[in-house]
Amino acid sequence: MIIIGIDPGTARVGWAAIKESGSHISTLSYGCITTTLKKSPELRLLNIYEEVTEILITYKPDNLAIEDLFFTSNAKTIIPVGQARGVILLAASQKHIPVISYSPPAIKRAITGDGRADKRQVTRMVMRILHLDT
Repeated sequence: MIIIGIDPGTARVGWAAIKESGSHISTLSYGCITTTLKKSPELRLLNIYEEVTEILITYKPDNLAIEDLFFTSNAKTIIPVGQARGVILLAASQKHIPVISYSPPAIKRAITGDGRADKRQVTRMVMRILHLDT
């Protein structure tokens, strides 16, 4: 089974393509889609949509896993992140790829054992689990 995991954002969208075979997980590829503040919001969303679509065409995943929106104290970021998430969901829908959403605490708990882990802890564990170079 091939799974694409996506951490949505407007400036950066992190993604990874993994292959699961029984209890073995291997990394096919990973990267970061970046957009620039110099472009209009709609062009940034178009860029995200086009790059995610290309990733889906390349890896033909069985599922797409994406982080749920999580309201924090910074209300200014939730709308743009929601828009980015929307174009990602659209790309998956157009390719008939089932989407599974996870809350940030659930992702952190599954990876580190602690739903309140910081980004550094999550990054370190993901690198270890997927055998990525540091």
